[in-house]
Amino acid sequence: MSITREEAIILLNQYIKKENMLNHCLASEAVMKAIAKRLGKNEEKWGLAGLLHDLDVEIVNADPKIHGLESAKILSEKNVDEDIIDAIKMHNKAATGIERHTDFQHALAAGETITGLIVATTLVYPDKKLKSVKPKSVTKRMKQKAFAAKVSRENILECEKIGIPLNEFAELCVNAMKEISDNIGLG
Repeated sequence: MSITREEAIILLNQYIKKENMLNHCLASEAVMKAIAKRLGKNEEKWGLAGLLHDLDVEIVNADPKIHGLESAKILSEKNVDEDIIDAIKMHNKAATGIERHTDFQHALAAGETITGLIVATTLVYPDKKLKSVKPKSVTKRMKQKAFAAKVSRENILECEKIGIPLNEFAELCVNAMKEISDNIGLG
């Protein structure tokens, strides 16, 4: 591994200042580790991709035309593994114009996106606690286009391209996020 989790956290805190964005990155890390475990992939490597995927979001002001590309430059200078950089670059199709084609790329796009739907679902629960969220509630919200309208259902459905049906994917991701709910303000 070219970068440790500790080094990645330092880097993340250097570039990301908004608490919600930091929480999103931590949630994405947990989700990516769970996906990697389910698929028999390298959990640490996939977790790092989740953790660092939005490294440049604040410095590029979330501009979809370049988001991910700046992260790639920063991470290349840190000698981060090429496949991590590639997955990060590819999680935002608008910047590359290239279709995702690897399990790693599909997993990151689907995994980081479903975290937003899970958080939005949590926030409509009376107690606003992740422990109350049922995976079925998340899949139900997938069908409600007006709910968390900016969350790309198309990205989330890429879970099926890596062989995980939506219901199982939602359960896997909700459970991964529940394990860190106190760390992401939803405990």
